Amino acid sequence: MELTAEIIGVGTELLLGKTVNTDARDISEGLSMLGINVYYHTVVGDNPSRLRLAVEIAKRRADIIITTGGLGPTCDDLTKQVLAECFGKKLVFHEKEAERIRSYFERSLHKTDITENNMSQAMLPEGCTIFHNEWGTAPGCAFRGDGKHVIMLPGPPRECVSMFNNCVVPYLKELSDSEIVSHNIRVFGLGESVVEDRLRDKMLELKNPTLAPYAKEGEVMLRVTAKASSVEEAEEMMKPVIDMVRETLGEFIYAVDEENLESVVLRILSEKNLTLSTAESCTGGLLQKRITDIPGASKVFPGGFVTYSDKAKIDFLGIPEELINNEGAVSQVVARAMAEAVKEKMSADFGIGITGVAGPDPDERGSEVGTVFIALAAFDGTYSREFHLGADRSRIRTMAVNHALDMLRRYLTGEKVV
Repeated sequence: MELTAEIIGVGTELLLGKTVNTDARDISEGLSMLGINVYYHTVVGDNPSRLRLAVEIAKRRADIIITTGGLGPTCDDLTKQVLAECFGKKLVFHEKEAERIRSYFERSLHKTDITENNMSQAMLPEGCTIFHNEWGTAPGCAFRGDGKHVIMLPGPPRECVSMFNNCVVPYLKELSDSEIVSHNIRVFGLGESVVEDRLRDKMLELKNPTLAPYAKEGEVMLRVTAKASSVEEAEEMMKPVIDMVRETLGEFIYAVDEENLESVVLRILSEKNLTLSTAESCTGGLLQKRITDIPGASKVFPGGFVTYSDKAKIDFLGIPEELINNEGAVSQVVARAMAEAVKEKMSADFGIGITGVAGPDPDERGSEVGTVFIALAAFDGTYSREFHLGADRSRIRTMAVNHALDMLRRYLTGEKVV
């Protein structure tokens, strides 16, 4: 039987826009990996009557109700009380949870003067499954009532997502006698509509396994999911689908199950014992940030430069002033010079140079917003490409970094770079 879920985010700060509800996004993604359909997201403020109404509505249309937020010690944290009331459960004090809360305060916060209201977090619905919070104080829990599965999680994203992955996922897996397995196929260089057009007939035809597209920032992800009596059987069912997608999209697939372009590129560089340095202008160090966000990046990334101004390009990279004056800082020639200079200065195997116009206005030579030149200095010469990435400043910078990484990814895997 297919299960459906509704996620109820509790907190006035969500309604005011002061806090983005990333919990619902992350839980939805996790539920889809389990084959559980999320049909509704609801957000309600710290108001017991409105929360009660939201829960009563969710009871009529979902098998699983997951709440986030409202489990803390303050007077506006009312989720447990309302949920217990809606399902006719009593709240009972759990001494072991109280001791864990005291221990957390002493061990992690170095506090021994714990106020009494903090102990209210140890009040939980009778007969519930307790989810111990190793990342904060408020425990989560799950119980069954009125034919529904009810799950309560704290609101802070670090606590919520960690508890979902470590506690809720195993709990939900116990509800099914089937194994649900998924693989994520990462695609860059084709838009969602193009990917959907090429695979539409197959996606409509498939029932188990299924194939579904998800638009990510600057790329597309395809998720293949199968339900079977064993993991091995599910993997066998998915293999021909993954092979079909690979054959259809070819060079535009950069990974299966890896997280992003930078993780793929750094893995390959590490495997080949190669290094990369970067020189960035319009991206302002975003490429370097994404590289160094990955643990162990120092093995393959000795460093780079952010040369935002013409003077910085001249002083730090040694780009000839006359080259910039003649060609313009936003040009293919300058991008190539940046890539070659940073490769040499950092004694790296590869150099990437990025220069462009991120907006909001064209540059002094009239180059339109979104014009970006990217160059890759490699063993056998320098490759360069011109891109026109639209008018949104954030998207221009993100896409420029994606294209730079993809150029190197293509070179490392023997695909066509330009």
